[in-house]
Amino acid sequence: MPGPLAGVKVVEMNAIGPAPFAAMMLADMGAQVIRVDRQVAGFLNADGSLLGRGRRSIAIDPRKPGADEVLLKLIDGADVLIEGFRPGVMERLGLGPEVCLERNPKLIYGRMTGWGQSGPLAPAAGHDLNYIALSGVLNAMGHADRPPTPPLHLVGDMGGGAMFLLTGILAALFEAQKSGLGQVVDAAICDGTTLLGSMYYDLRHQGQWGDQRQSNMLDGGAPFYGCYSCADGKFVSIGAIEPQFYQLLLELCEIDDPGFKQQWQQQAWPLLREKLEALFLTRTRDTWTQLLEGTDACFAPVLDFSEAPTHPHNQGRGLFMETAGVLHPAPAPRLSRTPAQAGGLVRNGENTLEILEQLGLSVAQIDELRSVGAIV
Repeated sequence: MPGPLAGVKVVEMNAIGPAPFAAMMLADMGAQVIRVDRQVAGFLNADGSLLGRGRRSIAIDPRKPGADEVLLKLIDGADVLIEGFRPGVMERLGLGPEVCLERNPKLIYGRMTGWGQSGPLAPAAGHDLNYIALSGVLNAMGHADRPPTPPLHLVGDMGGGAMFLLTGILAALFEAQKSGLGQVVDAAICDGTTLLGSMYYDLRHQGQWGDQRQSNMLDGGAPFYGCYSCADGKFVSIGAIEPQFYQLLLELCEIDDPGFKQQWQQQAWPLLREKLEALFLTRTRDTWTQLLEGTDACFAPVLDFSEAPTHPHNQGRGLFMETAGVLHPAPAPRLSRTPAQAGGLVRNGENTLEILEQLGLSVAQIDELRSVGAIV
């Protein structure tokens, strides 16, 4: 069964971070994605990467004579363009939104940056950690007595970046069905991450969230919401927020200390956390798992990347799959009638001649591109 985006044509200008992840998800959902790879002194970026699955690839240097017109022909037939360069790069290549939308008015032009297309920092370099630092979100993560903890690049690149790029593209595709017109999607990691923090800004406004790390319910301050070390050096997670779940946790752990009745007394939290730390150190992670997993105590063992694929729940849900001998996460979310499917891996440039021929280029034109170094 074709995926829900079958028939949607996407051109992806190869970049790093959230843009290729967004393109991967579109490909998983059935879109026809052509990735434009640029060969620089023999270097092939992300060749054969799992994030590059499900595409076809054309390797062409857009700075060489004639390459821009080839790429414009490719974009002419696309529904979506994804680019993840600094503001102005696509314009300098002759592939900016004004040019592309004039030629293809229905095009959804997806732009993925860290700082956005406008604002004082727009032209500056940066990475995920810098973008989420300005959102207020990074300052809330980590231990109270140390600098904020970098939360991998899931919060910024993937959450605040790729997911918002996808949301904008899909919304614009839906709108284009009614208007017949495309538009530019300006997706910025700093924008998306700030919006992801909406609930925390609301809690702060209500006086229910403080700026001090590890002093709040969801940042490790509450003893009933956090991670604990076990006797074997591994960890467990506890999330027993609701009173009935908290009470069950106490019962299963045979905790009869009256101090634990002060679940919502914030001044009691540091001492209660110390007591739970001592308790969880008395048994191994697997022993705690046998006791608490699957109950309403809101418990899960903390698994590493090698352990996660073997957990019974993850296996039961089919969360992982194998491609070319590599175990990796399977597509998500799950659609009942038109499910997503992971495509095969692609070598950079392996479809170059095929794509050029489909664009109608003659043998002489292809040879000319090769002679000027636009293709190899």
